[in-house]
Amino acid sequence: MIAWLRAITPNRDCAVRVASIKSYPIVSTATLASARDQHDEGECPRLMHPLEEERLTTQNSKAMNETRINAPVDDRSSRAAPKTLPENEPLEMDDRFAEALRGFGPPGILAVLVIFAGNLIVVPLSAVLVLVWAKLSRTPWREIGYVRPRSWIGGLVVGIGFGVLLKFLMKMIVMPLLGADPINQTYHYLAGNPRAALSFIYAVTIGAGFGEETFFRGYLFERLGKLVGKSLGAKVVTVLITSVFFGSLHYQQGLAGVEQATIVGLVFGTTFAVTGRIWMLMCAHAAFDLTALAMIYWDLESAVAHFVFK
Repeated sequence: MIAWLRAITPNRDCAVRVASIKSYPIVSTATLASARDQHDEGECPRLMHPLEEERLTTQNSKAMNETRINAPVDDRSSRAAPKTLPENEPLEMDDRFAEALRGFGPPGILAVLVIFAGNLIVVPLSAVLVLVWAKLSRTPWREIGYVRPRSWIGGLVVGIGFGVLLKFLMKMIVMPLLGADPINQTYHYLAGNPRAALSFIYAVTIGAGFGEETFFRGYLFERLGKLVGKSLGAKVVTVLITSVFFGSLHYQQGLAGVEQATIVGLVFGTTFAVTGRIWMLMCAHAAFDLTALAMIYWDLESAVAHFVFK
């Protein structure tokens, strides 16, 4: 192979250049072909030693790196990116706000006061505010009794029957035993008054059925449950507190009104403590008040009150 290279190298200089071929560990076919082409064209073949080739490659790489380093930098690319909040920061803020509403610090106490004052503006604003609070505080709906019933119609039927029966029981037996006046003097103006009676239907269905049950049984049970716990003893305390509070707000009906409302609160509160469901109680409360309205409108209070005790 060396002899052939010398044959294709016409002068001494070229011979000197290729003489180093002796030290090449490997001369590839492509290298020999390149040397033959250069010889045919009358040029002196240039066979580069591998070490020299590696040195030149290293120098070229360094030169390219220096070019990139020394190249002008676009000011726009060098500008610092604006600082942005982490993606989870808004979620963390929402979590803190929801936790504050569920707690009993200033935000939680303020929420309680606002909800309490809702019905002073319009009924049943307090109940609506309870739903807003539950949404913002991320309180599970089941905590305030808003659980999908097994049957909407079934709950409605049971609630109506329960409410009607409870009203007759209170009017015929319980209230006479307590010595109450058989006539509800506060609402006796509804007797034979269709216009007033029709307007009163909204108060006893939406205001009482939805509004009072959502507030007294749903919201107050959840709040007191967080304070005193959910053991059997704690539930008894919750039922007693909510019932007394519920009864006290019926003071405009006199002592008999407070007594009746307290007893009804005990019945409804116990039912809610056991079932944790509010739909049937909404229907029962509305049915209870509608039955009372019917007794007053058709002037049946005295007859029902003396049905058992003459």
